[in-house]
Amino acid sequence: MSAFVWNEKYRVNVKELDEQHRVLIGLVGQLEDAMREGKGKQALGLILGQVINYTKTHFAAEERLMKACGYPEYHEHRLIHEKMSARVTELEQQFKAGKVMITLDVMKFLTDWLQKHILGTDKKYSPFLTSGSMN
Repeated sequence: MSAFVWNEKYRVNVKELDEQHRVLIGLVGQLEDAMREGKGKQALGLILGQVINYTKTHFAAEERLMKACGYPEYHEHRLIHEKMSARVTELEQQFKAGKVMITLDVMKFLTDWLQKHILGTDKKYSPFLTSGSMN
């Protein structure tokens, strides 16, 4: 079982976003479990695709809420999302082309990024969004 699981420390106190973070963490955990179990490329590719697609859905939801509330760091946060989206899309393309495997290094990148993004960047918007009626 993956060591990366939902924990209350990841809560940003916006129900929709907390639920999405929980799903993302679960998907990354599934990918890690599949990699450790030696699942084939097709299974890993399917889960990786789910991680990437759900990440895009989540980023859009965060950006919609930040923009609606006039979050002052919206543009900076959006740029971070764009860079991460480009990075994981590149990773997916390389994986499909057989140029990269899902390894411990790839998993460390995904888990580190998600942890740092939630605990750092996302936690910054938490007080701003929860001061209104977003939770």
